[in-house]
Amino acid sequence: MSIAVATGLYGISFGALGVASGLSVLQTIVLSLFMFTGGSQFAFIGVIAGGGSGAAAGAAATLLGIRNAVYGMQLNSMLGPRGWSRFAAAHVTIDESTATASGQSERVEQRRGFWSAGIGVFVLWNLFTAVGAFAGNAIGDPKQWGLDGAAVAAFLGLLWPRLKGREPAAIAVVCALATVLAVPFVPPGVPILVAALVAAILGWMSHARAGRPLEMEGLEPDVDPYPHRPGPGGKPGSAE
Repeated sequence: MSIAVATGLYGISFGALGVASGLSVLQTIVLSLFMFTGGSQFAFIGVIAGGGSGAAAGAAATLLGIRNAVYGMQLNSMLGPRGWSRFAAAHVTIDESTATASGQSERVEQRRGFWSAGIGVFVLWNLFTAVGAFAGNAIGDPKQWGLDGAAVAAFLGLLWPRLKGREPAAIAVVCALATVLAVPFVPPGVPILVAALVAAILGWMSHARAGRPLEMEGLEPDVDPYPHRPGPGGKPGSAE
C-alpha cells in the first residue's frame, strides 16, 4: 500500500501536465482510466505537448507499453487467473503489481501482493490524476512539489531489496547508465526498452559463460531453500 500511495500521488503531476499539454480535463482522466500505465501516459502527453500527432503519441505509448505484455506472461504463469479476473488482472498489470507479486514466495502472498498493489495504484492514480487535472496550472510546476520524484522513489523501493548479489547490482548500474546515455538521442519511452535489452543481453551472456541454466540468481526472495530439512535433534528447518 505504501507503493500505491507513492505512485498514486504522482498522478497529480500527470493530471496537471496532461491539461498543460493541450488535453481537456475529461481526456486526461479517461487516459488514466483506460491506458493506466504511467510511463506510456507520460510518453503520450510528451509527444502531444511537443506538437506531435495523435498517431505518433499512440505509437510512443505503445512502444513503452510492450513491457506490460512481458509482465503479463510472467504473471499468467505465476497466478493463473481464470474467468473475468483475467481481464481485471491484465488491466492492473504494471511495474508495481508485478514487482510486488514476484517478490513473494507463497502463491497466496503473490496473489495478495499483486491485487493489493494493482488495485491500490489504480484507485489512487486515477483519483490524483483527476485532482491534478482540475487543479491545472493552479498548483504551479509539479516538480516544485517533488512529485516528479515519487515514481522514481517507488521503483527504487521495489528494486533495492532485490539486488542481493554483485552481478545483479552491476547489471542495474550498467542499465542505469545505458538509460541516461540514451535519453538525449531517442524518443520518449525508448530508453527504458534500451535498458531492458541491455539487461537481457548481459544476463544471457553471464549465464551462458558459466554454463548455468538461465535463472534470476541474486533476485530471489529471502526464503529457506530447505524448509523441511531435518537439523540437529531432528527438527525440520533447523540450520546445520
